[in-house]
Amino acid sequence: MWLFAIRIVYRNWLIAARQGTACSGIVGATAHHFDPRGPMTQFKQYIAEEIAIDHADGLFGRREALRRLGLLGLTAASASALLAACGSDSDTTATQSSAATSSGSGAPASAATSGSATAPGMSTALPTEAITFAGPNGTLQGAWAAAPSPKGAVLVLHENKGLTDHIRTIAGRLAGAGYSSLAVDLLSGKGGTATFSDPAQATAALADIPAENFVADMKAGVVELQKRAPGAKVGAIGFCFGGGLVWSLLASGEPQLSAAVPFYGPLPDDANFDGSKNAAVLAVYAGLDKRVNASMPEAETALKAAGMRYRVQSVPGVDHAFFNDTGARYNEAAANTVYGQVMEWFGTYLG
Repeated sequence: MWLFAIRIVYRNWLIAARQGTACSGIVGATAHHFDPRGPMTQFKQYIAEEIAIDHADGLFGRREALRRLGLLGLTAASASALLAACGSDSDTTATQSSAATSSGSGAPASAATSGSATAPGMSTALPTEAITFAGPNGTLQGAWAAAPSPKGAVLVLHENKGLTDHIRTIAGRLAGAGYSSLAVDLLSGKGGTATFSDPAQATAALADIPAENFVADMKAGVVELQKRAPGAKVGAIGFCFGGGLVWSLLASGEPQLSAAVPFYGPLPDDANFDGSKNAAVLAVYAGLDKRVNASMPEAETALKAAGMRYRVQSVPGVDHAFFNDTGARYNEAAANTVYGQVMEWFGTYLG
């Protein structure tokens, strides 16, 4: 079975290489060969590919990559095949230790509280407070930052490591700019992000949650925002995994959204945004992020078909997670430029 899986992956890698998209969609094309526990969800496929790409980029070593893929349910043989297909199946010394970097953002786990003091919005960021609120399947946790006189309210959706201190600062930065913000912990049903001492286990736990649960929790977050900032227009912003969730929220039909900003997030299959026509969408992509960028034309087609106000932009010369100031791919100049554009977008469509 393992040899058959490797042959299947290699065949798909050859096809992808000829198309210039090697490693993009490989897991999705051969998902039934990878996880013996059952079919892989779209988000789990996305995370598996991300781990392989982070390894190929030298963010952590092969042993750590195999461990993370194993937590997702891949067998050792299938994980090795995926790493080979993504172009870096050597056990060379990584640029960071195996425990240092978390999949999804290139962010060292130990650096979650030590982002750049000069990151966009940090100079006026407000503190957040831990809150709980009612969700569809139990109590949800989150980080709340209240603007003194809110111009709008924003739902913040985290990367694939859960509600980290970095994401809390995003809520605080937005509040400092006048937008009361709630960063919802989508691991609440599993005890919350804080219950996971290993960020890779938090990622694996997120990968096992059904997509419909995420949508229901996000909708509960929108309701909570409306309670805490009555009368304010509501927006959503998310990064990486969270960027994909912004797309999912739009695809679910959320008429309460007035603005949405997905950063380099995977687009749901057959996305239809007809139920979210009120939202003005600023879609941010990283120029070097070929895997996520492959869905950019489809995203624009769906936005146009729904008759939405939108702007799709690719930031040249930067890679996936360029906005995360705790990560190896952070680009301060690009982050500052795009943050200014986000503020303009929210100013236009939230107030």
